[in-house]
Order: sequence, then structure tokens, then C-alpha cells
Amino acid sequence: MSGTRRLPSWLRMERASGENYTMVKKLVESHRLHTICTSGNCPNIGECWNAGTATLMILGDICTRSCKFCGTKSGRPLPPDPGEPERVAQAVKTMNLKHCVITSVDRDDLPDSGSAHWAETIRRIKEVNPGVTIETLIPDFRGNTADIDRVIEAGPDVISHNIETVRRLTPLIRSVAKYEVSLAVLRHIASRGVRAKSGIMLGLGETEAEVAEALGDLYATGCRIVTIGQYLAPSLDHMPVIEYVTPEKFEEYRKKGLEIGFEFVESSPLVRSSFHAGKHVGK
Repeated sequence: MSGTRRLPSWLRMERASGENYTMVKKLVESHRLHTICTSGNCPNIGECWNAGTATLMILGDICTRSCKFCGTKSGRPLPPDPGEPERVAQAVKTMNLKHCVITSVDRDDLPDSGSAHWAETIRRIKEVNPGVTIETLIPDFRGNTADIDRVIEAGPDVISHNIETVRRLTPLIRSVAKYEVSLAVLRHIASRGVRAKSGIMLGLGETEAEVAEALGDLYATGCRIVTIGQYLAPSLDHMPVIEYVTPEKFEEYRKKGLEIGFEFVESSPLVRSSFHAGKHVGK
């Protein structure tokens, strides 16, 4: 089925405009920052930017991977910008955030996959913004625990890494990442005593049994926070939407996740990784 199918009524999104939206847009541009909100074509950009929040994306806006579900540009990125950690920290201060979410593209071109830049950004945010809580939505760092530890030791409150989809569909939509590697990343995070979080998309042809298996696999790693949302194809060149999952089915998955034992399950069509992220800190 085509990714251009008419959207059902429950996927109507808030208009991307308003005073706060304009403020965030100008702030991002003036600090020469990137956001996953724009790079990933997030459907919640109107709601979140109107609320004065954004998920900042470090290490540029060009990814070294080319996953079939993601709207972020792929290719050869520029070297890390040494001034970026300071600009991100100042943007968090200007927005007066109590909780911020940081993510990045994959940087397989760098020996440490960008983990040192990650750590410096986290440290600088905390120095400039005492008391702010931080969620980091990290790539898999190719499963290298030394790189993951570099992020952990910088002290974020929540570390999120998305498995994105069920085991069977992973090779079809993720260009490099592997299901078991992602589970190992989450297991390592949880083993270090950090709150581990993950997310999956629905509508790619997965079965209910496969979703239940993925939730069980995530829980077994020590992950206790999960987000579940509807996949929307960024373009005709991406994986097509197979199904628009109903809000009622998302609610069933939410209840299933809580039954399994997750502390937080955000499950509805427009949920994305950073949806209600401030609630997940657990403080």
C-alpha cells in the first residue's frame, strides 16, 4: 500500500504556527542548531514548539546511515563542531527548560561514533543549567560499550535508544542497526543503573504477537519506559505505510506494556520518542 494514503481523522496534527512556535524556530536558527523535529519530519512539531520545547539534534544533520523509515538526510557529514555543546547549553538556558532531550544522527565515520562530543554536550548543559534534567536519545554506537559508558558517565537522567520495530522487520527498515545489538545497548544502560527507555513504530506490517514479543524483549533488558507510535512515511522513497493502527489498538498495547511491568507506556498514533519525556525522569 502507498505511503500517500489519505490519513485517518485521528492523525490530524496541530498547525505549526503561533508565538511560541516562532520563538523556538528563531532560537534554533540563531544558535545554528538542528532538531529532530524538522530533520525527522515529526508530526508533533506544532504541539511541541507551541509548548516551547524541542528535541535538539547534535553532530550535524547528515546521518551516515540510510534507514528506510527515517526522514533525516544521509551522506558524508561534516566534522563535529566544537562550539556546538556551548550553543546547545545556551539554547536550553534561553528556553528556560527544566527538562531537555538531546539526540543525534549516527556518526559511523568517527572512531568513537561521536560519543566524546555527546559527553561534552551533556556536561556543558549541566554546567550552564544547574538542576536541568536531561534525556539522551542515543544511536547504538555500533554496540561499543566504551562509547556508551562515555555518555553514561556524563550523567544524563534518562538514556533512550529505540529498537524502532519488531525483530523480523529490523533488517528491512534499519540499514545497519541490528535488533540484538539494540537490546544489548539497552541492557548495558540498565545494568549501569540508568533509566533505560526505548520506542517502536507500528504500521509497518508487524503482527500483534511480534509487538508483544518486542515489548517482552525490551522489558527483559531492564528498560522500563517505552513509547509506541504510528509510522508515517517521510516520502515516497521510504517504506510505505502498511496499516494505520487505530487508537483503540494503541490503547491495548499501552495496557499490555503496563501488564508486563513497564513504569511508563506512551502509546497512541502521534506518540514519538520524546513525547511527555519530562514525566519519565522519575524524580
